[in-house]
Amino acid sequence: QVQLVESGGGLVQAGGSLRLSCAASGSIFSISATGWYRQAPGKLREYVAGFTSGDIISYADSVKGRFTISRDNAKNTVYLQMNSLEPEDTAVYYCYARVVTSTSPYGTVQWGAGTLVTVAS
Repeated sequence: QVQLVESGGGLVQAGGSLRLSCAASGSIFSISATGWYRQAPGKLREYVAGFTSGDIISYADSVKGRFTISRDNAKNTVYLQMNSLEPEDTAVYYCYARVVTSTSPYGTVQWGAGTLVTVAS
């Protein structure tokens, strides 16, 4: 019932910026924890940034000071503002959200299909 759709990926030069969006749709009662992971080719998926269920923000050390996560609860959307992008940031970025629905009253983690960010050196 719930779908997460990322947008905003693309090709940028090193030092540039991108803003990713992830919009959740469907019969959603609430969203608690939500955020972003990324996965580069041949590497494990790694945590980037997120909100805990208590709306506490955390960032991976590799993106602190450069990325900013935010959310618009009214739109069921989470954003990732990425500044000072580096080639090492090249990856597919996936959003996730713990979503409470009528069929999942305790919440289940949903994932988007990903959006590709390529940072050229």
